[in-house]
Amino acid sequence: MEKEIAKAKVLIEALPYIREFSEKTVVIKYGGHAMVDEALKKSFALDVILLKYIGLNPVIVHGGGPQINLFLEKMQITSNYIQGMRVTDGETMDVVEMVLVGKVNKEIVGLINHCGGKAVGLSGRDGDLVQARKMKIMSKPEVENAPPEL
Repeated sequence: MEKEIAKAKVLIEALPYIREFSEKTVVIKYGGHAMVDEALKKSFALDVILLKYIGLNPVIVHGGGPQINLFLEKMQITSNYIQGMRVTDGETMDVVEMVLVGKVNKEIVGLINHCGGKAVGLSGRDGDLVQARKMKIMSKPEVENAPPEL
């Protein structure tokens, strides 16, 4: 019963924000420990579903560094780093895409749907959702002309 009371208090405090952001798209960065701990994964999925139920449009942008590293290790592909930044060659990029799109994204979508939500997964390559150019070493990435309708 204490958990329910605590949740009700949080929702009451959140009412002004719910009103302000109703029908708006909110971008959620999902990564780290929350992606590997089963209880946190389920809690995350339920929170995303709650956001949709109260009128927000959640969009999840996820990481997957540990999962990528695991697959690279299994495939005996060595990553090169310059000043702490991974230099991604073609072979590594194939693994990154396979893991993020084919594994991590599908797990997130599946969990949200299993918990009662309605989710679909997209990749930055889908419909030219993200357009970018090759980075110079140690420069910050710049997104170019992302189609707003997606």
